[in-house]
Amino acid sequence: MNPGIGTLARIGQLYPSGGLCDHEPQLMAPEGVRFVTTRVPFKQTSLEADRKFSEGLEGHAQLLADASVDLLAINCTAATLLAGPQVLRKRLFDATGLDSVTTIEAVIAGCRAQGMRRIGLLTPYPQEVIEVEREYFAGLSIEVVSALGKPCTTPVEQGSLPSQAWLELAQGFRGMALDGVLISCAGIQVAEVLATIEAQLGLPVVSSNQALVWMCLHQLGIDQPVVGFGSLFSKACAGLE
Repeated sequence: MNPGIGTLARIGQLYPSGGLCDHEPQLMAPEGVRFVTTRVPFKQTSLEADRKFSEGLEGHAQLLADASVDLLAINCTAATLLAGPQVLRKRLFDATGLDSVTTIEAVIAGCRAQGMRRIGLLTPYPQEVIEVEREYFAGLSIEVVSALGKPCTTPVEQGSLPSQAWLELAQGFRGMALDGVLISCAGIQVAEVLATIEAQLGLPVVSSNQALVWMCLHQLGIDQPVVGFGSLFSKACAGLE
């Protein structure tokens, strides 16, 4: 599908520079919604790199504002968690006058919309990042019952893994007492297997890019149906706090 110039909306995506999956939000967006992307320096997958992601973010956001976007999407799950999503949104609003959606807020809203309190966490993160996410989720009454994945050291490595790898890794959650599965990372190829994972496990699935698109559409009041990318797109979104 050709998104054109964004007849319904343009969304400015701030995305890690070393990432390879900035196309995934566009893949899931309905016709007329265009994601425009600007890269933010990010070459390693570590807590240090995640913390540095938000440095100077205002300048990158202004480049997207030049394209007359309607909304900003700060698309790095762990980085938006560490910087504080509300802090980031205020910073970018002050700099550009534009509202923002952060990936961490989107995945939390997605988990709540799907009734997911006990989750399986699937990621390409190193253990130090997994533990930070586990603690953050616990503070929001979401328990990580089990964490599975393939730790990667760079976003290029993350993005190079085929979607089939995540489909196979998700099978490790079979038989666990879970409410659903969260696939956390905006830098991996999972969009095309989300519905399959749901069908195979009999559980709802939320992923970073999926949840980001879902929340952006709700923020913009766009109600075009999105099918083939998991059940989240059929759920209402409570919005941002």
